[in-house]
Amino acid sequence: MLSHLFPRGHARYERSRFVQDLADFSAWLEATGYSRQCSRGHLFRLWDSLERFDAAMPGATYTVPLLQLAFGTRRIRTRRSMLYRATQHAYQRFLLSQRRLTIVPVEDPFAKLRHRYRQELVDVRGYSSETVEQHERTIDGFLICTLPAGESLQGLTAADVDRYLVLKSKGVCRQRLQHVVGHLRGFLGFCRANGEINRPLEMIDSVRTHGQELPPRALAWPLVQGLLRSIDRSSRSGWRDYAMLHLLAYYGLRPCEVVSLQLKSINWDDRTLRVEQRKTRSTLVLPLADRTVSILQRYLQQVRPHGAHSELFLRAHCPAGALKRYAITDVFEERARQSGLPIAGYSAYSLRHAFALRLLQRGVGLKTIGDLLGHRNLVTTCQYLRLDLDTLREVALPVPTRAQA
Repeated sequence: MLSHLFPRGHARYERSRFVQDLADFSAWLEATGYSRQCSRGHLFRLWDSLERFDAAMPGATYTVPLLQLAFGTRRIRTRRSMLYRATQHAYQRFLLSQRRLTIVPVEDPFAKLRHRYRQELVDVRGYSSETVEQHERTIDGFLICTLPAGESLQGLTAADVDRYLVLKSKGVCRQRLQHVVGHLRGFLGFCRANGEINRPLEMIDSVRTHGQELPPRALAWPLVQGLLRSIDRSSRSGWRDYAMLHLLAYYGLRPCEVVSLQLKSINWDDRTLRVEQRKTRSTLVLPLADRTVSILQRYLQQVRPHGAHSELFLRAHCPAGALKRYAITDVFEERARQSGLPIAGYSAYSLRHAFALRLLQRGVGLKTIGDLLGHRNLVTTCQYLRLDLDTLREVALPVPTRAQA
């Protein structure tokens, strides 16, 4: 493996007393999905760090502080320090897979309580894993913000809960804040029932929201086309981002549905795309236009990294792997910023809304639009009627005037 990565300079690594560590790390890098160029850089920096560090021993077990000394990572954000920090993180993952990294546990005074509450959410309330994660994120933030280190839940007051909600309201919308209140109600009620707190802190007023108080934020179709044209497709990430945003705009897919697409989701013979709709847990088969087929074929043949991954869209940087759930949100925001178009404040869902509005303006029926978008209730689809201003003007009644004397 070392001779393959370094055809001319492999002797330097093979003479090292860490040759076995370097060979094992090289095999792990290839299996994890790192490119040849990235693997060469990581191996050089690992060799350089281990050779210079007196406490390093072949096959040794390390701790994170010890590795920080070995790699000489500092707070100064120079390019060299950032590269060595990246190698340190990759080597730590390798050591974890080999059980050669000792993790010093950080004492968490609420660990047992949170574990019991997680069991409550799963076993008693029957929440899904995603819902449980949302509850846990809210609770973690609440405990960090309201309780200093070493303070118990018994010292928690209603004023502390109010201060946290005021702070949280500055960064989220009312609908999201309503969920936060629900999470806190459940957790504080559980704590009081188990004797962790004595006050009825779960009695929190809910945030007032109104169904469909705001219409969907749909991008105008010329802006959608301008955004897609502005994407630089000279790089791998450019083609990948263009293909993902194209599916959002021309097929109305949800961002999570695009991320979860598999290679087997495309039927090249029938020219169809099979979409597993997360929200409704139903399957949708969409016909692919010639332009979309051409985009996906070029992406797969020339851009997408080859490997054992089954996901259609992979990370553009090493190591290759599946995208995270919220990756398309970051892609949309970055491409919108680079485009220079007046689309600040919009989100990736705006492309889905633009797709629905475009169908509505072309005379497609609401039931068909709802089926394509994966709506369970036709009322959800009817909210797009509020965006079709031309049709609304036609059905408006004349303003009554006082009769002339």
